[in-house]
Amino acid sequence: MCGIVGAVTHRKVTGILLEGLQRLEYRGYDSAGLALFDGQKNLQRLRRVGKVQELRSAHESIELEGVVGIAHTRWATHGKPSSINAHPQASSDLVAVVHNGIIENHEILSAGLKKLGYEFESETDTEVIAHLVHKEVASHGDFKTGVQSALAHLQGAYAIAVIHKNYPDSIIAARVGSPLVVGLGIGENFIASDPQALRPVTDRFIFLEEGELVELTAESLSIVDLDNQPVERHSVVLDDYQDTSDKGEYRHYMMKEIHEQPDAILATLDGRVTDKHVLENCFGVGAGAIFEKTQAIQIVACGSSFYTGMVAKYWFEEIVGINCQVEIASEFRYRRVAVLKNTLLVTISQSGETADTLAALRDATDNNYLASLCLCNSPNSTIVRESDLSLLIKAGPEICVASTKAFTTQLADLLLLVIAVGKRSGLSEAKETELVAALNSVPDLIRQVLEKDSLIEKLSSRFVDKDHALFLGRGAHYPIALEGALKLKEISYIHAEGYPAGELKHGPLALVDDNMPVVAVAPNGELLDKVKSNLEEVKARGGQLLVVGDELQFSDAEGTDILLMPSCHPVVSPIIYTIPMQLLSYHVAILKGTDVDQPRNLAKSVTVE
Repeated sequence: MCGIVGAVTHRKVTGILLEGLQRLEYRGYDSAGLALFDGQKNLQRLRRVGKVQELRSAHESIELEGVVGIAHTRWATHGKPSSINAHPQASSDLVAVVHNGIIENHEILSAGLKKLGYEFESETDTEVIAHLVHKEVASHGDFKTGVQSALAHLQGAYAIAVIHKNYPDSIIAARVGSPLVVGLGIGENFIASDPQALRPVTDRFIFLEEGELVELTAESLSIVDLDNQPVERHSVVLDDYQDTSDKGEYRHYMMKEIHEQPDAILATLDGRVTDKHVLENCFGVGAGAIFEKTQAIQIVACGSSFYTGMVAKYWFEEIVGINCQVEIASEFRYRRVAVLKNTLLVTISQSGETADTLAALRDATDNNYLASLCLCNSPNSTIVRESDLSLLIKAGPEICVASTKAFTTQLADLLLLVIAVGKRSGLSEAKETELVAALNSVPDLIRQVLEKDSLIEKLSSRFVDKDHALFLGRGAHYPIALEGALKLKEISYIHAEGYPAGELKHGPLALVDDNMPVVAVAPNGELLDKVKSNLEEVKARGGQLLVVGDELQFSDAEGTDILLMPSCHPVVSPIIYTIPMQLLSYHVAILKGTDVDQPRNLAKSVTVE
């Protein structure tokens, strides 16, 4: 959520700032703004509610020119979306600040600043930073020292970038709890919350570590740590650039990313499996020795990643025979945890900057875990750098807020981990070969499901005028029912819930009538007969039933639709059965006319609690 872009150059920066903001739209936001110094070194600000295009259009009629500037997309936390609450926030036309995160002690700081005569125009916690910087720079007579002194008063999480009229040739930026990256150019330097924002202007980046502050000019940069000690950081060249702003033949990023899943799975498996084996070294140096000792698994994640962890729990306990616990990071980090001996902590985060998941990882160092391993889609993210082992989710850039290809590649990564740990716990070579073959079949199976898109589009019409929906599944498909419900509510705003099918009579059955569509994830397997009994109860009460299964074992009586799926190995069926859930939610959202790629109130990367 929220996005920062800044540039110190010898050329006009407005285009760079606006393009950078456009490339951060996927993170979720409700307003946007920029601030820069004009030719007379005067501070100019432009802010608008809504999309970056609103800001771009405003700039066309109120053109601002300058070579140093900062910009921001805001997702409201303190104060409703409005031009006044949009960033950059300023103090006395001398200081402008952009900020990701939350300042927890802003009310106390605000009260103190008001006593000193500072006037607040916004409802944001960020304006406190601007006034503090103004006060401390005036007190110390130095930009960098003043910013450091201001930051010492802050409690909470932040990534900030600051400009000051009296120091018009530099930007100072810092991070505590929110990601920030420096982009290196020739005669120009940049700052952003995500490298994606700066890919048109540079491929060289320095990823700031926790507590670090950087001062940028067009010709130089210097980094210091919390103790004000100089830090040397090596730059990283990102040479895998793809222009994710191109939707190609697709109307929305979501549909583009749904169709990219076969290739994303192939990329995830590439170099990690042969036709028979998982290559253990893909998890990092020393992974084998850690897996040898692993006697339990603790998975920590948020949102859709939590559901992938739930699927992995079934895999670990059935295939490997070891205990696996799965918890939501925001709950896990705030309770005392009893850790089993030789537990491997597994964190899952698409961005690698998810605040609660990162906090859980950091807190876990006191709990005697054997080691930590992360699954992440961002190779240079904080969670990768701070974990003992990592396995990248090779989904490629995912722009739509609702996760699709990251979800299925996470499942593929987790199955790789299950097999790798299993090999050290007695998994037979024959079983490994069987599971690897199942994984290698996934891309083609997904393509077969994607061919059913037009049929799923027709079925989606049954949901358009409904206010509620139930998704049912058993075993490892219960989490897929949860994910299906989440997707529908995320982008179509229909209230939907996922339940274990066996729980139907323990409450949800009371809701079933002819206005309640029920989706059943029902592949062939040992629980199929149980699921069929559950669904008969739905039909008996007039519920509209959509059965997603791989055998025609359900009658297509009135009120029942059947989506026939390709047969697949049971271990990979949760991956395959995710695809129709994604397509269904997409087509329902299209029919309802909602914003598919950027649903209201949601952010792609949740970097605050």
